[in-house]
Amino acid sequence: MQDKARREIAVRRADHPGDLGWMVMAHGELYDQQFGWNTEFEALVARIVADYATGQSMAAQAAWIAEADGDRAGCVMLTAGDQPGTAKLRVLLVSPSARGLGMGSRLVEEAIAFARAASYRRVTLWTTDNLASARRIYQHFGFILTDEKPHRGFGHDLIGQTWSLNLSDSPTG
Repeated sequence: MQDKARREIAVRRADHPGDLGWMVMAHGELYDQQFGWNTEFEALVARIVADYATGQSMAAQAAWIAEADGDRAGCVMLTAGDQPGTAKLRVLLVSPSARGLGMGSRLVEEAIAFARAASYRRVTLWTTDNLASARRIYQHFGFILTDEKPHRGFGHDLIGQTWSLNLSDSPTG
């Protein structure tokens, strides 16, 4: 493995062939390996990615891939939410080999910058309480926990969490 300090990190739009499929595959494989989550989770990610691919205008949504030394190693999406002026942060992932490089923060920063440019007033996300590294990134950017409740899914009993960021209240990064 290459020294982390010398790795070339790039964040780009998820617009290359295979990017969307990689998002689904990486989530399915990684969450199975790390948490024992079943294919119900992969199916959820596949629906999110399919909705993005067939959804609204590119002015209202975007997706990014992070690469380490030219290989896909992370992703995130920002899509329109259910309420006017609200966006959803979706499918944040950084592969284990690329963790500790600041890639997750760079991806979330891109998504928040896009949300601001697209005139969203708020960004929300849904996650589970066991994803501590992601939660630290969300908190760094000013997201606050707005709802928490038990959730049975992906073959496990989990605690589902909703986080929210009011863009007018948050720092720019």
